[in-house]
Amino acid sequence: MSQTSYTTRLTVPVLKVHSESMERMKIGIQLPEVEWEVPFPELIEMAQEAEAVGFDSVWYGDHLIYDLAVGARGPWEAWTTLAAIAQATTTIELGPLVASTSFHAPTMLAKQAATVDAISQGRLIVGLGAGWNQREYDAFGFAYDKRVSRFEEAFTIIRTLLADGEIDFHGTFYDAEQCVLHPRSPRPGGPPLMVGSIGDRMLDITLPHVDSWNMWWSQYGNTAAGFAHEKSRVDQLIQAAGRSINDVEATAAVHIRLADGKGRLMGDYVGDADIKPLTGSPDELGSQLQEFESAGAAHIQLCVDPITRDSINWLGNVLSAFHRTR
Repeated sequence: MSQTSYTTRLTVPVLKVHSESMERMKIGIQLPEVEWEVPFPELIEMAQEAEAVGFDSVWYGDHLIYDLAVGARGPWEAWTTLAAIAQATTTIELGPLVASTSFHAPTMLAKQAATVDAISQGRLIVGLGAGWNQREYDAFGFAYDKRVSRFEEAFTIIRTLLADGEIDFHGTFYDAEQCVLHPRSPRPGGPPLMVGSIGDRMLDITLPHVDSWNMWWSQYGNTAAGFAHEKSRVDQLIQAAGRSINDVEATAAVHIRLADGKGRLMGDYVGDADIKPLTGSPDELGSQLQEFESAGAAHIQLCVDPITRDSINWLGNVLSAFHRTR
């Protein structure tokens, strides 16, 4: 096993969590992956509609291919898509939910993130994870073994370049020889980082540095009580890492089914089919989302069935109902 070494001027985590983010829960929406084949112009229109009806953020999955009953399908490439959304919107936050560090050299992923943050003028949230779907790794020629160990090195490179602008790293899986990130993100310290995992080892790696953590709806049962239970566990890990729970936001994907929903067509985690989505009128859904805020969620991403432009427009009523409950 080779010896890992790196040098960096970064000595303490750069905290980008602002007090207002703790005062109200932000609500975002995930754009379709493979639920249906969305023409790219319509995907951009969906992001613009999300901004128009008052969503705080818009998210896009970083996946390559799924095997489905209708055949093999994949979404558009995530970072290219985020760049287009950044150019086509003005106020809404955006990010990958979440970017697999296996799909790009970490130095290039940092370069892509800095570029999208510049295009958006500081609206990017960098969601990162180790990936899980072996099918796409095999199909596109990426190594699937030792994903967390690979992630650990990639995460070190990405976070250091975004926060500090340079790194000299020599590891088991990656090398970055006196790498310099230029131009930089428009934000001092770079865009905020979010880890898409609640695994113990992934959290040990990331909690000393990230601004938020995120879990998929099936990981906590898609209920506010389940979210609160997992948050309590992660809060203890945050404190064990020497940070305050106020420094690391708790976020989660939340599954919602509208009246015309028929089930999500996508490559779900095992067990997703057994989890009940949130349903109801705008007022009922607004109250259910209020429960997540009361449970300590700082930001949620709605995963909607069906996910269409009309659905996004209708959900504007839910956002209004949510804000009326405050």
